Amino acid sequence: MTSYFLDAEQKNRGFTLLELLVVLVVLGMLAGIVGPKYFKQLGRSETKIAHAQIETLVKALDIYRLEMGNYPTGEQGLQALVEPPGDSVGWGGPYLRKGVPLDPWGREYVYRSPGEHDEYDLLSWGKDGRPGGEGENVEIVSW
Repeated sequence: MTSYFLDAEQKNRGFTLLELLVVLVVLGMLAGIVGPKYFKQLGRSETKIAHAQIETLVKALDIYRLEMGNYPTGEQGLQALVEPPGDSVGWGGPYLRKGVPLDPWGREYVYRSPGEHDEYDLLSWGKDGRPGGEGENVEIVSW
């Protein structure tokens, strides 16, 4: 007949060092597989956020142009979307609710007017903060 009570020898038995090492190795392998995929996805998310913020800024710049007749100058910059410039005849802003956002990497968006590619250029340099690059380091642009 099988006893449902453990005797003293079975009750005090714990995990062996070998069993603990096996568990740690398995956990390490899982972290090695899942970790890089998680961080790659995180980088894609930041790039998508930058695209969305640039689209929001483009829409605000278009509304500014409709009301003012032109885009903000390079000197006025994106700040003209939240504070009236000196010659603010027709300014109906602020055109952004929470001010001019920083890019997902904590840097200001680059705004040039007149631009090299269009009436204005609006861009983020990406994760590395420099021209060129691939993946997370690529520039996110408005043109």
